[in-house]
Amino acid sequence: MFDSEAFEAQRDRLHAVAHRMLGSHADAEDVVQEAWLRLSRQDPATIHNLAGWLTTVVGRISLDVLRSRRTHPEDRLPDLVVVADDAPAPEDDVALADSVGLALLVVLESLGPGERLAFVLHDLFAVPFDEIAQILGRSTDAAKMLASRARKKVRATEHPATAGPEQRAIVQAFLSAARHGDFEGLLRVLDPEVKLTVDAPGDVVVVLGATKVAAGATARASAGTATRGRAVLVNGLPGFLAWRADGTPLSLMAFTVVDGRIAAITTVIDPARLAAIDLPDPA
Repeated sequence: MFDSEAFEAQRDRLHAVAHRMLGSHADAEDVVQEAWLRLSRQDPATIHNLAGWLTTVVGRISLDVLRSRRTHPEDRLPDLVVVADDAPAPEDDVALADSVGLALLVVLESLGPGERLAFVLHDLFAVPFDEIAQILGRSTDAAKMLASRARKKVRATEHPATAGPEQRAIVQAFLSAARHGDFEGLLRVLDPEVKLTVDAPGDVVVVLGATKVAAGATARASAGTATRGRAVLVNGLPGFLAWRADGTPLSLMAFTVVDGRIAAITTVIDPARLAAIDLPDPA
């Protein structure tokens, strides 16, 4: 049986691979734990390259998870890193860098399982194509083709602008219009085909179109349940965090701004998920 120390030396790298594959720290931890269980049952004499063997195992388990998601499709939201949207103190630099880096996960969600595995393992972790081919059960040329196709999709995807002054101003205009029930003001800053994704308790709801999103925003504003809020960065994008009067978080919003209009909004209102996110304190 392998010494656990040999595995622990690989844990951080394996978790990083699984996280890029799956977009969830919880799922990544499950994959890494399963890899350890498989390693513990393996004869050490049969493994000549521990790092390579573990990468292959983590890749295969992650691929199975991705394929299962395709079989049971549902709207998923990647892990969220939230920091206060103000000048970060030095100790916040790492959190801010992680926040911006996780924006890639949104793009990776659009890839097929094979494409995502080939791209992540080769382009992000420099795994040779012959090893990737073994995980996929395909030829080396097929693995190269999947990675190339994924690379083109990633490059072709219009990366949303991060939280610069223009994007902040547009988000503030949206929040102000929603707060005052200004329906026309909301339509001015929303893309006609805007997509609103709401992570609610037990379900993920998707609303399409500026008219429906604006109507919902004005209705929520009239309810007046939030008492405090502050600007935040959510995975590097401009966002807004609201609290109830008792100090519990009410909602977290992240905005994707493209060509001067809000193209997508992600809203988390599920108390369980909000409680699981490391949120900044109320302003």
